[in-house]
Amino acid sequence: MKPSQLPSSSNCLAWSRLLGRRDMLRIGALSIAATAVPDLTAKERLPRSLARSVIVLWMAGGVTHIDSFDPKSDAPQEIRGSLTSIPTTLPGVRFCETLPHLAQQVHRLAVLRSFSHDTNDHFIGQAYALSGRKVTPAQVLTEPNVGAIVNKLLGPRGGLPGYIAVPGTTRPGPPPTNLFTAGWLGREYGPFGTGGIPRNEDFTARVREAPEEEFNQQAIRLPLELNAERMNGRATLRQRLDSLAAEADRLPPEAAMQYQPAFNMLLSPSVRKAFDLHLEPVAVRDRYGATKIGRRCLLARRLVEAGARFVLVDYGYDPEFGNLWDNHNAPSQAHPPICSIVKLPWHLAGTDRALAALIDDLAVRGMLEETLVVFLTEFGRTPKINKEGGRDHWGPAGSLCFAGGGIRGGQVIGGTDKHAAYPTTLPHGPWDVAASIYHALGIAPETILYDRQNRPQFVLPEGHVIPGLFGS
Repeated sequence: MKPSQLPSSSNCLAWSRLLGRRDMLRIGALSIAATAVPDLTAKERLPRSLARSVIVLWMAGGVTHIDSFDPKSDAPQEIRGSLTSIPTTLPGVRFCETLPHLAQQVHRLAVLRSFSHDTNDHFIGQAYALSGRKVTPAQVLTEPNVGAIVNKLLGPRGGLPGYIAVPGTTRPGPPPTNLFTAGWLGREYGPFGTGGIPRNEDFTARVREAPEEEFNQQAIRLPLELNAERMNGRATLRQRLDSLAAEADRLPPEAAMQYQPAFNMLLSPSVRKAFDLHLEPVAVRDRYGATKIGRRCLLARRLVEAGARFVLVDYGYDPEFGNLWDNHNAPSQAHPPICSIVKLPWHLAGTDRALAALIDDLAVRGMLEETLVVFLTEFGRTPKINKEGGRDHWGPAGSLCFAGGGIRGGQVIGGTDKHAAYPTTLPHGPWDVAASIYHALGIAPETILYDRQNRPQFVLPEGHVIPGLFGS
C-alpha cells in the first residue's frame, strides 16, 4: 500500500475512540473470518461437487459405539452391559435402545462400523479426526482442520464465514487446548465460533452459562462494555455502527476491506435472522429438543439454509456436564455408569433426537441431498466395561454415520467382531472420512496449497473415499 492510500491518523483515531483497541481487534478478527479469499487457481481445478454444504456433528471425547450404533446383544454382560438392542427400518440391522429416533432414519443413513486408527490419546485422535491427517504429538496444532481447508478453497458464502463452529468453545485438556485451528494455512482460515471466547476454558470448572440461544449468538454481538457511557450518551449502538460503516466507506479500498465485512455481518438482517432460533415454530424447536445439542443442530440447519458452507456442531467438553463422552466413570467425573448416562437428555438420548430431527428437517425442506451430514468422534470406547462402570478410550474400533450430500442411505459399511473390539472388514480411518467430505464438496485431495512459508502441501496426504458411501 502506498503512503497516500493509508488511512489518515485522524481517521484511525476516530475509530479507536469509538470502539477501543480490544473491540477493534475483535472486529478485525471477525472481518478476517468473513472475508477469507479462496485460492482461485485451486478452485478452478475443483471437480463437480455432490454437496453445497457440510454439517459435522463433532462429538469430542469418544462416543461409545457399543451403546449406540454397534450393540452386541449376544456378548457377555461385561461387554454388552444392561442395555438392549432395537430393530431399525433396515432389516437385520439393530441399534442400541439409546437411538430410537435414528433407528427410524436408517433409510437415510450410511453407518460406518469399521472406523479405526492407532491412538487412544484424545489430543492426537481429535487432531486426526478434525484434520484427516496422521499427526505426531508435535503436529496436533499445526495441521489445518478440514473446515479450514474448505474455507481456504471455497471461501465464505451468503455473508457468512466459510467455516463456522457452533459454538466452538470445546477445549480438551489438561491443559485446555483449542484444537479448532487452521494450522499452517494461517489464522484467517480458522473457524468463526458462534460462542465467542470461552468464559472458562477449563471444562472441569463449572460455570453458569447464558441460555443456549444467547450463548450461540455471542460472537455476532458487540461486548457489553460498548455502552452509552463510553459514547457520552450521545449515540445508540446502531448509530455507532452506522457511523463506523460510513467512515469505512470514506477509507481507501485497501483499508476499508479490513473492517467493512465485519460490519456487514453485524448489521446484515439475513445473517442476524439466521441466528435467531425464536423465529422457528415451537413445534420445530420441540422436535430437536430443548437441549444444547438440539439448539445447536437447529442453528446449524438455519446457517446452512442462509448459505453457510461448512458448519461444525461442537458438542464435547462442557462446563456444566464436564467431558460429555469421555465416560470412564472415574470418581472425579461424578458420572452415572455408562449404561445409565447414555439415557440422559444431554447425552446419547438427546443427541439421537437432535440428529434425527436435523436429518428429517433437511429432507422435508429439500436440503438433504445438497447437505452432507457427518456424525464424527475421535474413537470408540473399550468393549469391556471397567470396574467403575465406565468405558475407556478405544482407537481400534468406533462407529460414525453419514446422511445426505450424495451418500447412499440405508446401509451399514463394515463390521466388528462379536465384542465390537476390532473391525472384521476393511478399516477406515479419519483420513478416509476427510477424503469423503472433500469428495462431496468436489475438492481433489491432490490439490496443492501453500503454507505461510510458501511450502507446497497436499490438501490430503493420505486417505481414500470410503467405498460404497456415495451413489444411488
